[in-house]
Amino acid sequence: MQTIYETKGTCSKAIMLDVDDATGVINNVQFVGGCAGNTAGISQLVRGMKAEDVISRLEGVRCGMKPTSCPDQLATALRQVIQK
Repeated sequence: MQTIYETKGTCSKAIMLDVDDATGVINNVQFVGGCAGNTAGISQLVRGMKAEDVISRLEGVRCGMKPTSCPDQLATALRQVIQK
């Protein structure tokens, strides 16, 4: 399922996700905005992983003093996708 998640509290503005409905495997992740190298790296690392595994690894990661981060927002977005 392709989804666009609007991020909250980060430099990135949105995350475009493509997660296989049947298997929960991430086909593609693309951040809009944010730190280009970091978000591109995260996108490459999570491709082919199960959404649940990515959530367990990235949920709660913070960026400096912010209560969230781009990885944490990805976990939030994935949680919404798999709960649908």
